Amino acid sequence: MAARPSSHQLLVLAVALALVAGLFLLPKGIVKPKEGKKELNQQDAARTANRDNGAAAPSTASVEGGMPAGATPEQPHMAVAPEQRREINGLLAKYSAEGDLGAKLRLATDLAAKYRAVEKFDSAGYYLEQIAMTRPGEQTLQRAADAYYEAFSFATTEERAKSLGAKTRELYERVLKNNPDNLKAKTNLGMALMASDNPVAGVSLLREVLAADPKNEEAIYNLGILSLRSNQNDKAVERFRELTVVNPQNANGQFYLGVSLALTGAKEDARKAFTKAKSLSTDPGFTASVDEQLQKLN
Repeated sequence: MAARPSSHQLLVLAVALALVAGLFLLPKGIVKPKEGKKELNQQDAARTANRDNGAAAPSTASVEGGMPAGATPEQPHMAVAPEQRREINGLLAKYSAEGDLGAKLRLATDLAAKYRAVEKFDSAGYYLEQIAMTRPGEQTLQRAADAYYEAFSFATTEERAKSLGAKTRELYERVLKNNPDNLKAKTNLGMALMASDNPVAGVSLLREVLAADPKNEEAIYNLGILSLRSNQNDKAVERFRELTVVNPQNANGQFYLGVSLALTGAKEDARKAFTKAKSLSTDPGFTASVDEQLQKLN
């Protein structure tokens, strides 16, 4: 079974979708576990990718060519410790100078791992994409697509959500050409399509996933989020109830069940859902958001 997204990645994905739609569904307190509110509010950091043009790097770029045309060296980032920065800079220098293809691929793998460790997912995606372009296949393409999808999930501006969504779609479409039955790729492609001109196609893909796997938590969750985004609050309640039946320990599902119930006026049921969600997580950002929602019910 494919690994699930991190605890709050699904929650933050709602922000990326909301940015595209011009509608914020997510309470401001929910942030990624290793991020603080200060980081989330710093627009310069949000706009500066791990590699400014990483998401827009041409798919024809290869690991032999170094940096893609138009790409700029990565910018300093407040989240990267000096020692990690030195390690990354050292690998970048080796990568640029390396002439042997096999060695360059290994360096690309190392760079992707280092960038992932500091949560610079689009830079990780860029180097994983270089590997996939040289050695294309379902697994190499999916690793690159997954990294870009993580970056898309945490996008905090509309521009980045659309740019990263486009790169994510491109790579997942290639994954599905290799294996049309890859449900994880199909689910993530469906969500990335929400940031495109054809969001209906995304909904169709998610429904295809549920037809193949009726208990697929990510597909149920994402359809619930989309119901909320389109103000179909009763439908959202149905989706999130279904999710909490499939997995009662899904904190994200319990939280959004509370949100959707509150929007339908079922305050007591919403309170129960929020209380359950709070019991399932010790993350301070998450629990603060639950408390905020509980206060709104008073």
